Amino acid sequence: MSSSPGPSARSTATSPQLSALQAALAAEQAAVYGYGVVGAHLGGPARGRATDAYQAHRTQRDALARRISAAGATPTPAAPAYGLPFAVNDPASATRLAVVLEERLADVYANAVQAFPAGQDRAEAAAALRDAAVRAVRWRGSSVPFPGLGAG
Repeated sequence: MSSSPGPSARSTATSPQLSALQAALAAEQAAVYGYGVVGAHLGGPARGRATDAYQAHRTQRDALARRISAAGATPTPAAPAYGLPFAVNDPASATRLAVVLEERLADVYANAVQAFPAGQDRAEAAAALRDAAVRAVRWRGSSVPFPGLGAG
């Protein structure tokens, strides 16, 4: 999550914390792939929103990979392709996929918040959870009571 992990990164990253970072990295990698599909089926302002989300997820993916490396672990590589939860062949299904991607990210970041008891990593996980929830609301057009708790 942090693009600059700080001086104690190697000593503070525990196995549950590394697992949370790897899970977040995997979710971001899937989101980057998914937003490539989403953007291909949208036009106008919605396509711009998809492009912005794609770039945000690329940035977050890269920051996570750096954080994992700084903690002394090897970032799990992205898959060559990802299965989609349903066929995406029009703007409506592309929008649904964007919601699913963001809801999945919110779930992963909620778990990451729990993995970090305090500090910058916890704050960054909470910020990523918030960002995913906000993007999901924008795509969905409505909110859910507790983003990241599987209430989708």
